[in-house]
Amino acid sequence: MSIWVGISACVLGDKVRFDGGHKLSRFVADELGRHFRFHPLCPEMAIGLGSPRPAIRLVGDPDHPRVQDSKGAGLDVTDQLDAFSDKVLPGLQHLAGYILCGKSPTCGMERVKLYSHEGEGLGKVGVGVFARRLMAAYPELPVEEDGRLHDPLLRENFVMRVMTYHQWLQLLAEGLSVQGLMDFHRRNKFLLLAHHQRLYRELGPLIAKACQNDLAQVAGDYIRRFMAALARPAKRRDQANVLMHLQGFFKKVLEPQEKAELAALIDDYRQGLVPLMAPLTLLNHHLRRHPLPYLAEQRYLQPYPSDLKLRYGL
Repeated sequence: MSIWVGISACVLGDKVRFDGGHKLSRFVADELGRHFRFHPLCPEMAIGLGSPRPAIRLVGDPDHPRVQDSKGAGLDVTDQLDAFSDKVLPGLQHLAGYILCGKSPTCGMERVKLYSHEGEGLGKVGVGVFARRLMAAYPELPVEEDGRLHDPLLRENFVMRVMTYHQWLQLLAEGLSVQGLMDFHRRNKFLLLAHHQRLYRELGPLIAKACQNDLAQVAGDYIRRFMAALARPAKRRDQANVLMHLQGFFKKVLEPQEKAELAALIDDYRQGLVPLMAPLTLLNHHLRRHPLPYLAEQRYLQPYPSDLKLRYGL
């Protein structure tokens, strides 16, 4: 099953921007492109504005802005963009994530410039009109902006969420079942623990009570809260807490000096002296020497392809 990710076409290098240019992201095109299949869209081109074209901006109410010509020439494309969203959004259920173009009046995820009807700047308080509709239609969908992907923590978090949500879409495609829901939760328990301890404690009992009669409702509640938890980048102390939990699985099989070495490396990570990959590499080494089926299936240990090197900077 292909991992489909929606994307603003300009981020892939398509020359669709108002000035005839693009915003190609080499990380997205070259690195993520090895693992994802992209579904490019440009709402402004789709409604016939062309490239190059007059610049447009958000005007008026931040919650219900109009999209108008930035020079006040009378152009208003709000209704056309709404119609485009109505047409396109129902066909995006296969997407496991979406990469938007930052600052765009159509695709900006946050902090888009907003103007009054008189042309006065009201601050970076807007959301692109297509981005807003997308996130409302698919609240669990991992969404990120091209510029924010330069941040190692946000980059890792986004890719992890995409890969995890893809697993959820696979579960739905195969046919949702109580056992399938429980298996999904079991494989992702430590990933969840690293991001949100309270929801880690709450979601287990939620699915434990699931039955076939209320499965759809429980699953919907579960994935909504689960993806919201993962959207919070994991803090170093929470990662260290998970590492110590994983260390406990080896207490009966490691020699005293091996236990001490692993504990010291986890503490070095907690203090910021080594990256996350250091204790994880040692844990995976011990897992290869002492196979533990429950631990081996935990997606926390390898939530995405290792060639992306996303944990080297954490």
